[in-house]
Amino acid sequence: MAEISRLSASDEGFDRQLEALMSWESISDRQVQDTVDTILAAVRDRGDQALLDYTIRFDGWEPEQATDLEIPSARLEQAWQGLPASQRQALTLAAGRIRDYAEHQKLAGWSYREPDGTLLGQQVTPLDRVGLYVPGGKAAYPSSVLMNAIPAKVAGVPELIMVVPTPGGDVNELVLAAAHIAGVTRAFAIGGAQAVAALAYGTALVPPVDKIVGPGNIFVATAKRAVFGRVGIDMIAGPSEILILCDGQTDPDWIAMDLFSQAEHDEDAQAILVAWDPDYLDRVAASIERLLPTMERHAIIAKALKARGALILVRDLDEAVALANRVAPEHLELSVADPQPLAARIRHAGAIFLGRHTAEAVGDYCAGPNHVLPTSRTARFSSPLGVYDFQKRSSLIMASPQGAATLGQTAAVLARGEGLTAHARSAEYRGVAGADVERPADV
Repeated sequence: MAEISRLSASDEGFDRQLEALMSWESISDRQVQDTVDTILAAVRDRGDQALLDYTIRFDGWEPEQATDLEIPSARLEQAWQGLPASQRQALTLAAGRIRDYAEHQKLAGWSYREPDGTLLGQQVTPLDRVGLYVPGGKAAYPSSVLMNAIPAKVAGVPELIMVVPTPGGDVNELVLAAAHIAGVTRAFAIGGAQAVAALAYGTALVPPVDKIVGPGNIFVATAKRAVFGRVGIDMIAGPSEILILCDGQTDPDWIAMDLFSQAEHDEDAQAILVAWDPDYLDRVAASIERLLPTMERHAIIAKALKARGALILVRDLDEAVALANRVAPEHLELSVADPQPLAARIRHAGAIFLGRHTAEAVGDYCAGPNHVLPTSRTARFSSPLGVYDFQKRSSLIMASPQGAATLGQTAAVLARGEGLTAHARSAEYRGVAGADVERPADV
């Protein structure tokens, strides 16, 4: 029997119930932190030997030497060539759509000149080398390869280093093929916190990167947070989430399956339906009960729905919108007749899926926008992964002689107010030169 919480926003204690439902600590307890700290230190100190030791311990296979951890480019191409035509076509179509969308995100440099000739602007450059973490535990994710690698390629990143766990030494052909079509430079059969450490610190085999992107388990998330500062990271990803607002007119089987689509990721995933028609919630509950036994991952789905799922009754559409903004979900489906005006009222969501015919699953694979999204309410202050995450901006300042005089005087006044005399004199020297008058005495 399927179990899922039934909540009502009108009930006393709803706020407490909602907070309990949403509660998730993305970085774990002291035991996990200690384990990660040990792994990071080992890889930093012992390099490839530590990677070999952890591969034997955690992935259950024994490479003969460190170089066996690298997956040759020829092996990636072999995987691509060996795929059925239908899978090659699907990967090609998805990659093309992701690339087309990413092209619209590219930042461009700009500059302007002030009346006195001073130039101000911004120069945009790509990162030199990026690490791509691809999950490989309970499921394989070729889609994550595309979503992480292609925006980086569009940004102009010259080197993409992929790491992927290989339990039992087995590699997923679709993952390798996706790496080939996405333009991955080098790939390594390494996972977990040890892979994050290798990317952050570098070893004799694995080159150090400038930024690490891609989701992983709680050990990976903990490791990413620990190395932030030495390298950049995209985000700390929690369990997958979906929140659906529905007016009661969508086929309840569609909605039930949309809830399943996120719940099947793992037992901590969250799937919530919000509606203002109690009879419709009953119909969706019936669909869940009937369809759940037909799912291959029904045990995982059932656990996720019981632990963190909910069917929530609200008074009206306005209360539903307020609830959505409060939850700030990773994925938000607006399954209503006229979704675009409603979308304009949403302030916090990783990705918004508009209308009855837009399944969240198409966003996971091939719609075009990135599926690496903020979770655990971080959509309140962060955004989906995109080309801009692989570009950095440098300010441009070129003072004309006249500008040096004007700006130098202002800078000197502020610098002296802060007690920074060298700052003041540095600005005054050029300012005096620009004004073509005698330089002030160094007193």
